Amino acid sequence: MPDRARRAAEPQFAVGYDFGTSSVRTLIVDASNGDEVACSVFEYPTGTGGVVLDPRDSLVARQYPGDYITGIVKGTALALQLASGYPGFVPQNIVGIGVDTTGSTPLPVDQRGTPLALLPEFEGEPAALAWLWKDHSSHAEAEEITSTIRAMGLPYLSACGGVYSSEWYWSKILRCERTAPRVAAAAWTWMECCDWVPAWLTAQTDASHCARGVCAAGHKAMYNDSWGGLPSSQLLDRLSAGLSRFRYRFATPARTSDQIAGRLAPSVAERLGLPAGIPVAVGAIDAHMGAVGAGIGPGTLVKIIGTSTCDCMVCPADKPLADIPGVCGIVKGSVLPGMYGIEAGQSAVGDIFDWFAGVTGKSHESLTAEASRSPPGASGLVSLDWHNGNRTVLVDPLLTGLTLGQTLSTKPGEIYRSLIEATAFGALAIIERIEEYGVRIERVVACGGIAEKSPLLMQIYADVFNRPMHISRSSQTCALGAAIFGAVVGGTHSDVATAQGAMTALKPLVYSPIAAHVRVYAELYGLYRLLHDGFATDAGAVNLSGFMKQLLAIRGQSRGV
Repeated sequence: MPDRARRAAEPQFAVGYDFGTSSVRTLIVDASNGDEVACSVFEYPTGTGGVVLDPRDSLVARQYPGDYITGIVKGTALALQLASGYPGFVPQNIVGIGVDTTGSTPLPVDQRGTPLALLPEFEGEPAALAWLWKDHSSHAEAEEITSTIRAMGLPYLSACGGVYSSEWYWSKILRCERTAPRVAAAAWTWMECCDWVPAWLTAQTDASHCARGVCAAGHKAMYNDSWGGLPSSQLLDRLSAGLSRFRYRFATPARTSDQIAGRLAPSVAERLGLPAGIPVAVGAIDAHMGAVGAGIGPGTLVKIIGTSTCDCMVCPADKPLADIPGVCGIVKGSVLPGMYGIEAGQSAVGDIFDWFAGVTGKSHESLTAEASRSPPGASGLVSLDWHNGNRTVLVDPLLTGLTLGQTLSTKPGEIYRSLIEATAFGALAIIERIEEYGVRIERVVACGGIAEKSPLLMQIYADVFNRPMHISRSSQTCALGAAIFGAVVGGTHSDVATAQGAMTALKPLVYSPIAAHVRVYAELYGLYRLLHDGFATDAGAVNLSGFMKQLLAIRGQSRGV
C-alpha cells in the first residue's frame, strides 16, 4: 500500500499549542472528530503567575520568552505520555500543528529571530522581555498614535475601532524606543508571540522572512491590504525617527492560519519527541482560535471568558460591513478565511473576581454561594467593570472600577454578585454597539473555565443579554481551534469550515433568560449606562441626581419591602 494511502487509513491527530497569560497548554486531538486525546498544562515559572511585574509601575506586565520554550518542550513530553494509551495514537500519526498565543504580546528579536531576553547582554532587562497583552505602560504613546493619525488624515484607525490601544503592537514598540534605547537599537524587528512560536518550531533563522499572521497584524498593528499593508513610513517616522525600519522587516503579505508557516525542524522535533517535517500553521491570537474551536459562524458571538474576555464575530467578506467605533478591529481572515473577523472585549473579568476574592480572603466558592442567595437587584448595588481599564467601547486604559450603593449592611457576596453583573453589563454594551452597526447577533456561545464552572455567572449573563447562553463542548477551545488549523494544514480536512463541522460541538446545557430577572436587569443596566457614559473619555455632563434613590427603589422591589 502506498505510504499516503496507508497513512490516510490510520488515525490522524493534530496538536494545538495554546499560550495563555499564565501557562501553555498542549492539546492532542483526534483530527477526525475533535475528541481530546491528551492535554498538558505548563505553568510559567518566571514572575508572579507567569507575569513579570514592576512594583513601581502597576501598568507593566512582561513575560520571559524562555518560559515559552520550556513550556513547549515539557508540555509536549507530558502530552505524549498521556496520549500513549489512546487507540491508534503514535507520534508518527500527528499530521499538523497549530499555535495560538495572547495578543498583542510582541517581543524584540535579533536578525536571527532570537528574543533579546535570551541573550546574556540583556539578562535582567525588562524591556527585552515579551510585552504582555495587559501591559498598559504605553498609554501615552497610544494616545499620541491616535492623535497623529487623525492630524495626518490617515485611514488607519477605521479598521481598529477609531482609537489605538496601549495593549497593541506599535504603542509598545514606541514606548520601548523612548524608555529603553539600548533594547530598541538592538531589536532587528518585533514579532508577535503568535508569529514567533511557529518561527521557533520551524527553526527560521531570518526574522525578516518569518510568516506573519493577519490576525495579530490586522487587529494589533493596523495592517490592511486596502492601504498596502502596515501604516506608512511617513507616519511611523513622525512618531519616532527611524521607526519605519520595523515596517520593512515585516514579512508581507500577512497570512491566514489555514496556511503553512513552515515544517517542524529536525532539531526542534528531536527535543519534542515528534517526527520532523510536520506542517505548522500560521499562528493567531488565542481568543480568535477559541472562537474557531467554539464553532463560530455568521450570527454567533463567541465570548472567551478568562482573566479578561474577548468577543469574536465573523461576517462574510463579500458583503458590505460598516466600521464599528470602539471595537478592537475588523480584519479580513483574522478568524475564518474569507470572512471579516470582528474583535471586541473587556480588559478584566476573571481578574476582577480574583482581586475581590483576594481582598476579602474568601474563596470563589463561598462568595458564589453568598451571591446566589441574593436575587437580582436585592443588593442595591451597581458597579463598573473597569478595574483594568475599558477595552471596548471606550478604549481607555486609565478608567477604573467603581461600586455604588453600599451601606453598613452590604455583604461581600452582594458585592461579588455586583461585580459579575458589571461584567455582564459591559458585555451588553459591546453587543449593543456591534448590533447598532448592522451586525445581527443571533446566539452567544461562551467558552473558558469560568463559563464551565460558574452557573451563576452564566445565568446572570443570559438574563442581562436576554439571550440564551450556550457553552462550547471543549474545555480547551483555544487549543482546539489551533489544532483545527493543524488538521487543515495537515490535510485531514480540506478547509476550516469542514474541520469545524467535524471537530466542534456545544454542550447540551443551555442557560435561558428568566423573564423576571430580565426586567430587573434592564433597570440596573440603565443605571450602569449612566455611569458608563458619564465617565467616558469625551462625555458631556450626565445628570446623576436621584441615582442612589433609584438603586434603593430597585432593592426594595426585589426584597418585597
